[in-house]
Amino acid sequence: MSINWNEGQLITLGQGETATCNGNLNNGQLYCLFFYNAAGNDADTNVSIVWSNSQPPVQVPVPGTTGNKGKAALCFIDGSETNTVSANVLQGSPGAKIQAFIGSVKMPINTQGIENRQLPLDGDRHSFNKFTRYYAVPETHWYAAQLQSNINQFISVQFAEHQAEVKVVNSVVDPNLVIKYAGSSQSLVKVEKSDSQSIAWNLQGNGQQLVWINADSVQDSQGASITVQSLSNVYAEQR
Repeated sequence: MSINWNEGQLITLGQGETATCNGNLNNGQLYCLFFYNAAGNDADTNVSIVWSNSQPPVQVPVPGTTGNKGKAALCFIDGSETNTVSANVLQGSPGAKIQAFIGSVKMPINTQGIENRQLPLDGDRHSFNKFTRYYAVPETHWYAAQLQSNINQFISVQFAEHQAEVKVVNSVVDPNLVIKYAGSSQSLVKVEKSDSQSIAWNLQGNGQQLVWINADSVQDSQGASITVQSLSNVYAEQR
C-alpha cells in the first residue's frame, strides 16, 4: 500500500506500507520526519527512508513500547538536496504500526491530529502534549526562551527555515540514538542537552516563522513547558 504524504500529515504505517512526499519539499528548507511506534509491544521497527537515487536509504530504528508511550525517532532531510522522500516499513515487520508526520516551518500542511497552535511570546509557560506544534513570528529583536520538564527527560525540536535545534532536558538517554540524518543535513542541526530540568537560550527574531515540535512521549510530555519572552522592554529601560 502506498500513502500520499504530500501534506506531511499524521499517518499510520503498517507492515509493507510506504508513504511518499513527492516533489513537495522546498529548496532551502529543513525537514524532520517524526516516527512513533504505536504497535503496543516492545519490538523495535526499522523504517527505511529513501531520499536519493544515488545515496543509500537511511535506516531509522523506532523504539518499541507498550501502550503507545514511546518517544519519537527523528530523521532530518534537507530540501536543498531532494524534493521527494519516502518512508517504508518492510514486509518482514509483522505487527508493525508506526505513526509519522513531517515537521518544518512549512509542514505538516494538513494538521489533522496535530495540536497546531500559535505560541504566545508572553513569558508564560505553555504546555506540550504529544503531537504539539507551536509556531510564532518573533519581531526583529532578542527573546529569551526556556524549555522545562520538572520530572522526565523531554525532547523538542526548534525549526527555522534552514536549520533546527534539538533541545533535551533531564537528559538520561543519548538523544543521538534516535536521531538520524539524510545526506548532509546533520550540518544544519544543533543538539543541545541538559542534565537539569531546563534549558535556556536566546533567539533573535527576523520576521520569519519559528516552529517548536514535541518529539517525546505522552508521559514525558506531562509537566513539560516552553516559554519565550521578548527582551525589547529590557533594552528600552537601559537606554
